[in-house]
Amino acid sequence: MKRFFLLMMSLWQQQLKLYLFAGLLGAVIGVFILAPSYNFISSKETHNNTLSSIDYMYTQLTSVLNGNIVEDELLLFYAEIGAMLGVLTVGIYGFLHKRLAHIDQLKLELQKDIHVIIGQGEGAYLEFKSSFRWDLEQSRINRTLETVVLKTLAGFLNSSHGGTLLIGVADDGSIIGLEQDYQSLKKHNQDGFEQAIMTAVSTHLGADLCRNIHVLFYVLEGKHICRLIVMPSGRPVYLSQNNVPKLYVRTGGATRDLTIQEALEFAQVRWERES
Repeated sequence: MKRFFLLMMSLWQQQLKLYLFAGLLGAVIGVFILAPSYNFISSKETHNNTLSSIDYMYTQLTSVLNGNIVEDELLLFYAEIGAMLGVLTVGIYGFLHKRLAHIDQLKLELQKDIHVIIGQGEGAYLEFKSSFRWDLEQSRINRTLETVVLKTLAGFLNSSHGGTLLIGVADDGSIIGLEQDYQSLKKHNQDGFEQAIMTAVSTHLGADLCRNIHVLFYVLEGKHICRLIVMPSGRPVYLSQNNVPKLYVRTGGATRDLTIQEALEFAQVRWERES
């Protein structure tokens, strides 16, 4: 648990450094560009300035560098404005960049034909599960199967490329269907199944991650199957096992949990480099 908090602290520190740099850069722009620009416009309005904009800016910048600015309060004001604009710009850019990347990746996934996807077989970015909670061998509800599904989702979320999970499909690609899973739910239909999936994700992985998982349903061979398109997470995703948070990743066509040291090294490459 201690290592978990150390990892999160390291990620927060990286993000804080980025915002501090943006704020500092914005303050510099405020002092060396915004303030001289305001002074130039003011001098033009009073008809006391005969210099061109370039000459005036050069004169003002020279004065700033020499420490000959009399309007300290005004200069501080523009430094603060510049710093706030810098931080705001980084925040907006980061948000828009992630959203656009998310949309583009989702478009590519939606263009794929479900029959072609199943024909590819399981791999690093694709996995099949026969059911979500119904044990086909024992003919009863088995909550352990839900944990298996959550492990796979956590592995895809922690991947830099995400992945696709098909439920209702056997390992060999044969169609099992979701009908028995439906009957184990309060609502015996697609809505009930989707609600059960999202409730499990929200409870065990994090409510913020529901937006990274897109649920689609298909009818193949007269049977329902569910396709979960998983987009990469912007933070490490842990699944608690016996009150111990574990970080799962995809290795080949399987999902495994990492040791504490492996998790720290993986997170440094996966998230700190991107922050």
